[in-house]
Amino acid sequence: MEKPNPNTTPCGVGKGCLPGCCAPLAFPYVPIQDKDPVRYNRMEALQTGTLFPGLNLPFKAAIQSQTKLANTALVELMALDFAIDELGLYLTTHANDQEVLQLYWSYIKLAQEGREKYEKMYGPLLQTDLTPEEGFAWLKDPWPWDFGGND
Repeated sequence: MEKPNPNTTPCGVGKGCLPGCCAPLAFPYVPIQDKDPVRYNRMEALQTGTLFPGLNLPFKAAIQSQTKLANTALVELMALDFAIDELGLYLTTHANDQEVLQLYWSYIKLAQEGREKYEKMYGPLLQTDLTPEEGFAWLKDPWPWDFGGND
């Protein structure tokens, strides 16, 4: 039997949907995490999109080289929050990993302390950080970056 020419098939090149003979082939990548996996530091995790090198997809390398973030107070808080979310997801499937659990709680404490210091210097980070005594001051000037809040 003669092979069909992909340029003359009814679906065309790269066209079609499942089920059927015209669906494109996919190569899934499903990494499995071991207990206590190697971790990036917070800043590397924020830049790569994962806390765990084993979950870092190969095609992300090109993006990583373009996403270097300055080490500012605000970026450090973002990195902590990102790491907390990633550790929480990991703990969902590895609830008995005591080392990661301790790291999770230590990052939460660091983030709370850092947020308090940042807000004392530059004001609230979230709308929900306002108090009734302050009124709704979310849109009042100056903004954090007007004072160098990104420093």
